[in-house]
Amino acid sequence: MVIGDRATFCGKQVSAHYAKSSKGEPTFLNRDEPYPKEVFTILIWGSDREKFGAPEDEYKGLRVCVTGKITSFRGRPEIVATERGKIEIQK
Repeated sequence: MVIGDRATFCGKQVSAHYAKSSKGEPTFLNRDEPYPKEVFTILIWGSDREKFGAPEDEYKGLRVCVTGKITSFRGRPEIVATERGKIEIQK
């Protein structure tokens, strides 16, 4: 993975946090290891959250793939999901 590249990342959601009182009301879906040692994060901003329902519950314990541009926050890679179609549940 290279920051700035567009890619698909797959992993199991092991922890999540909906920061409703934070600026932008972000939802963080952490892959493979729980926060603060997450391998990768899917970020859903509050303005897009209604498209996903309650993603912290819907994807809990599931292996999912997300497609988008890789960015970095505090040294950890993440992809911002703006549409439900960017996240796919693996069976």
